[in-house]
Amino acid sequence: MTKWMRILYVQVIIAIFLGCLVGYFFPGFSPHAKLISDTFINLIKMLIAPIIFVTVVLGIAGVGNMKKVGRVGGIAILYFEVVTTVALLIGLFVANWIQPGKGVQTTTAKAEQVQKYASQASDLNWGEFFAHIVPSNIVKAFAEGDILQILFFSVLFGFALIHLGSYTEGIVNGLNRFSQVLFYMMKMVMKVAPLGAFAGMAYTIGHFGLSTLIPLGKLMVSVYVTMAVFILVVLNLIARLYGFSLWKLLKYIKGELLIVLGTSSSESVLPNIMQKLEEAGCKKSVVGLVIPTGYSFNLDGTTIYLSMATIFLAQVYGVPLTVTQQLTIVGVLMLTSKGAAAVTGGGFIVLASTLAVIKVIPMEGLALLLGVDRFMSEARSITNLIGNTVATVVVAKVEGELDVAEYERKVHS
Repeated sequence: MTKWMRILYVQVIIAIFLGCLVGYFFPGFSPHAKLISDTFINLIKMLIAPIIFVTVVLGIAGVGNMKKVGRVGGIAILYFEVVTTVALLIGLFVANWIQPGKGVQTTTAKAEQVQKYASQASDLNWGEFFAHIVPSNIVKAFAEGDILQILFFSVLFGFALIHLGSYTEGIVNGLNRFSQVLFYMMKMVMKVAPLGAFAGMAYTIGHFGLSTLIPLGKLMVSVYVTMAVFILVVLNLIARLYGFSLWKLLKYIKGELLIVLGTSSSESVLPNIMQKLEEAGCKKSVVGLVIPTGYSFNLDGTTIYLSMATIFLAQVYGVPLTVTQQLTIVGVLMLTSKGAAAVTGGGFIVLASTLAVIKVIPMEGLALLLGVDRFMSEARSITNLIGNTVATVVVAKVEGELDVAEYERKVHS
């Protein structure tokens, strides 16, 4: 028993179970649980920016070829677009087939929260979003943990090291040592992951309550099943096509998946998943480019949820959508979903901006989703994490940047 209790994922499973019990029987604890959960996630966020920086810079410096780095980025973006489009289409198909919004009663509750998301959505400018990738102040980008801005700066820094050649050997050696310190700090932080998972689950159950699931149970089950099908069919097919086992890869990252389940945040394992993929034989240059970019541009779970939520609201309000209108929704979501991770309250704001563009579904319908959104965020975050993990292995294989022997040793052991 003592041996098993030392394993992180076993501790996390027990913590999640205890969190559910505490949240259900002691809902008054939820504000304290949220404080603990937020503190744990802040511990992770504290390390995300410097880890992304050193991983990307060292990866590019190790490649020593700007064309190859550009090719890796291009392949990753192409993969992201194809797979997220498939995710959107699957979400639309399932929502039309199962019709989770049929018969659901509308509500005017929490109108002030809906107005908040609607106003934030109206302020979004998607041209500015892409221009925002270039930081005006890199210190500010690091302070705010803006992943895309840090990635942009890191790529330029890495290219500069390549051009200066042997002159920068001291910097590269220093960054290597700094990287080892950061990952040891990450190892220390992960020791309290069970506490973060416990608090996250206790807050979710205690604050939102299981009773909120009953009216929208059909939507929630539909979303969970659709994401499971996407993982088991689409991502499994991609893995088979590129010659690796999805099941063994999932087993390899099971600890990270459980932490995401407990905290409802894929960011809580971002540095850890980068380290594990490097240890599994994926080259640092691939991991450093694909994972951070994927956290903004490869949100499979989020895109499935957004497409299903849009159709759900149309069904609730009895708005018949033509094929043309649904294809328009796909086009809009292909753009707006890319900003979901970069905006606070991203999912709701992106959904609000999508409804504002298509102008046929009442914005106040968002009030229906507020109570159950937290319960669906676990599925979204887990699907996003799995999608980005698979994408990294695929890009590494395509580019010949995967140490197959090391991958087999780590993942298949």
